[in-house]
Amino acid sequence: MSCWMPGCPALSMCQGLAALPITCLERAKDLKTRLGILLHKPELGHRIGTSSKLQLGSRRRDSSREVLEWRESFDQLLKSKSGVTAFHTFLKTEFSEENLDFWLACEDFKKTRSKTKLASKANRIFEEFVQSEAPREVNIDHETREITRKNLSGATSACFNEAQAKTRTLMEKDSYPRFLKSASYQDMTKQATSRGISKRSHT
Repeated sequence: MSCWMPGCPALSMCQGLAALPITCLERAKDLKTRLGILLHKPELGHRIGTSSKLQLGSRRRDSSREVLEWRESFDQLLKSKSGVTAFHTFLKTEFSEENLDFWLACEDFKKTRSKTKLASKANRIFEEFVQSEAPREVNIDHETREITRKNLSGATSACFNEAQAKTRTLMEKDSYPRFLKSASYQDMTKQATSRGISKRSHT
């Protein structure tokens, strides 16, 4: 577009460009060239997209394997964050999630290093889960309850060990087998198995 009439927009634009330093114009041309090269490389975007899909596929395979591992042992379930979440959701349907919450609170308690925090945490856990008629009382025998009460006088990271072990055994013998037979877990295993079959058929 060219125009030599006074007040013409094209003339003003040309005059404005002419006033710019040569280095700015050169940089602008260089940037335009680089953008042009990138725009004509669709395979770059394809590679990025393919990489993302591969990573997503890998995560799905890992999670599928993990779901199937939960039925191998109760330990395998407790080692998995998603396994603990799924088990907790199941326990809620049976109104017994306090057992797992207590077990998790004990695991967190053991990591406490400060003696002051150890004592206050111990009292809080005891009042919430262990003492008679606690808001979220776990199902342990009277003897274990009393041993735990005595342990509070000199709270150490091991003061809930016996109560935690009893609660864990109860979950492993009682709730865990029902979880494995539950409709929610059966659905998860079917999905995990079908993903595994689909993967093998594509290799």
